[in-house]
Amino acid sequence: MLLSDQSRLLALILGCAVLWTVETWLPLYRYEPPRWRRALPNVVLTSLLVLTNLALSFVTAGVSQLTTNNRFGLFYLFNMPLWLLGILGVVALDLFTYIGHVLLHKSWLGWQFHRVHHCDNEVNVTTAFRQHPGETVWRILWYALAVAVFGLPMWVVLIYLVISTVNAQLEHANTSYPAAIDRVLRLILVTPDMHKVHHSREQIQTDTNYANIFSIWDRIFRTYTPTVDFSKLRYGLDDFDIAKKQKITALLAVPFFH
Repeated sequence: MLLSDQSRLLALILGCAVLWTVETWLPLYRYEPPRWRRALPNVVLTSLLVLTNLALSFVTAGVSQLTTNNRFGLFYLFNMPLWLLGILGVVALDLFTYIGHVLLHKSWLGWQFHRVHHCDNEVNVTTAFRQHPGETVWRILWYALAVAVFGLPMWVVLIYLVISTVNAQLEHANTSYPAAIDRVLRLILVTPDMHKVHHSREQIQTDTNYANIFSIWDRIFRTYTPTVDFSKLRYGLDDFDIAKKQKITALLAVPFFH
């Protein structure tokens, strides 16, 4: 029940509500009001993300059932307890998510869709799921590929998605917290300060810190930027500063007409 679609949707809504409140009291950057009006495109894109995931949930579930029924995948070469399968499965999914994210930046077609996420000038909790439906399809395919390669049961995928959802909200939230806590957490996890570097307008910074949950991938593949001067950090993309390009219709059209 805790991994059901309804439970995960409720967690997403509650998480956004709580972090939106925290952003009000402990902001990293102080944005001009009204916040709700500027967040509306992100809310619409989040809704489309949820609908796209629901519509295509059969893809990952079908691949998982196929691999489980036929005991196909790398993890079936070993006799491991469920707890270890769960941990290694989450790690494997996070690796494939990292690779898929890098390719969104490095491939021409991927970047056309991923720009929608990066052109937000005010990164906050609503930015977490500001994603073009085309990018959502791309990410689902990478989940399915990881499931096929490693032979992952669906419960492992659901656990990963729950963790990923929570972490996405936390790492995009416009909140301030002690640097000492960040230094400890980022030894293992992607922290808000680490991920915000990835949203920098400077491409040399944007092309780093791709990891989703575990920060180790950026260190292994040498895409890690430890920190930047947040007083000078600017979000967004140069071609998207005018208001009409931040409207939902314009954002959905970005991959095709911009």
